[in-house]
Amino acid sequence: MPKTAAPAPLAADPSRWKALVFIALAQLMVVLDATIVNIALPSAQTDLGISDGNRQWVITAYALAFGGLLLFGGRIADKWGRKNAFIVGLIGFALASALGGAANGEAMMLGARALQGAFGALLAPAALSLLAVMFTDAKERAKAFGIYGAIAGGGGAVGLILGGFLTEYLNWRWTFFVNIPFAIIAAVGAWMIIREPVGGRNRAPLDIPGVILSTTGLVALVYGFTRAESAGWSDALTVTMFVASAVLLAAFVLVESRVKSPLLPLRVLLERNRGGVYLSLGLAVIAMFGLFLFLTYYLQVVKGFSPVKTGFAFLPMIAGMITGSTQIGARLMTRVAPRLLMGPGFLLAATGMLLLTQLEVGSSYPALILPAQLLLGLGMGTAFMPAMSLATHGVNPADAGVASAMVNTSQQVGGAIGTALLNTIAASATTAYLTDHAAEAAAGGPAAKLIQAQAMVEGYSSAIWWAVGILVASSTIALTLITTGRPGAGGPVASGDGAGADADVKIPVIAH
Repeated sequence: MPKTAAPAPLAADPSRWKALVFIALAQLMVVLDATIVNIALPSAQTDLGISDGNRQWVITAYALAFGGLLLFGGRIADKWGRKNAFIVGLIGFALASALGGAANGEAMMLGARALQGAFGALLAPAALSLLAVMFTDAKERAKAFGIYGAIAGGGGAVGLILGGFLTEYLNWRWTFFVNIPFAIIAAVGAWMIIREPVGGRNRAPLDIPGVILSTTGLVALVYGFTRAESAGWSDALTVTMFVASAVLLAAFVLVESRVKSPLLPLRVLLERNRGGVYLSLGLAVIAMFGLFLFLTYYLQVVKGFSPVKTGFAFLPMIAGMITGSTQIGARLMTRVAPRLLMGPGFLLAATGMLLLTQLEVGSSYPALILPAQLLLGLGMGTAFMPAMSLATHGVNPADAGVASAMVNTSQQVGGAIGTALLNTIAASATTAYLTDHAAEAAAGGPAAKLIQAQAMVEGYSSAIWWAVGILVASSTIALTLITTGRPGAGGPVASGDGAGADADVKIPVIAH
């Protein structure tokens, strides 16, 4: 019996590069929102009469909805179609942003932030999975993910600049309203340009127990770390949240291993290379989020920078990330194995972080902070780009949305851990310093103010040492767990059987 000829590969979508513009714009909007509101929070708190005890919920409401619903959002994108999920996510995010900008009280603001998080959880995995299914040629994929990686890494710093400008020269409400034109342009462009490849949807019934367990488990985990920052690690509710999260997520894994159509097929999570990406990326984000927090406070409180000047002070990091992602990562991705970009990239970032452990009250921005940011940005940009690509490389197209959601989940959980863990370490070191210098602090006057500033910087320095160690661990994981060869070594990416560009990524195709 004659062999059946293999089907010819589908022609690349001629509008894919135009589509990338709108996907990148949407990703920038989501990443910006993670930091832009931080700058505006003091002004919003005063205008809306939000208490000091409740102000953290402006950040937490978004984080809980976004982090808790990401896996659900990724599977919805697989089921509805990524283009549909992308457009719905954009429209919903715009409406929630309008609600936040028009907020007249605490309840309206917190509701708007939760809605932003929910629609962001639909939008973010849809955006990344669209890239995964539209760009299959190794060289083109490298360029596309280079741009995406630069935005994912540097967008938070751009948010600090934009947030500072809008808050200082306009009004805090514009940190919400600014999302609306972004969303409208991206939604209209996506509707007109994006043509999702045929046959990539997951028609399986929705795994309701998986949705409930993953959402509640992730919400408990993110809230546990968020509460630990303010109430302490030994607080009864904090401990309860961590225990509940462990139980719920363990039950989720058990359910996913037994149901016919799981929300998160364990083959996506347990494949060695993809698991290495999720773990190393999550650890790196722990270090990054802590740094954004400490440098922002250092520049504004210790050095006396304005919000706008603080934002511009992060420009070297953005420049480094864009250069590392588009000029180093994208150019070398088709020539070397991903681990040889990710491992050294995280080590270079650790070197930049190491410089920042030398922070003092009178440290020079050009001599210390600027070169440290450049190294950090170059390293993160170089590592993020192949990580974003490898996270969805070789995966069954029907699982692209949920594989993309895992990237965002690792970043979101990493951000929550980083903010809580490193802030706790910094606070402990600051308290210890003040205890050791209690007599000088009690004297009052300029000497006492200097002691206070030195105590803050001592806390930042101690926490940054931990961030250095975390980045070294991230590099080690990337170098040891990620074993795949360079993309493009064996042809185009297969839809899920492991053949092609990445022969050792073997994902079995499951008939639904």
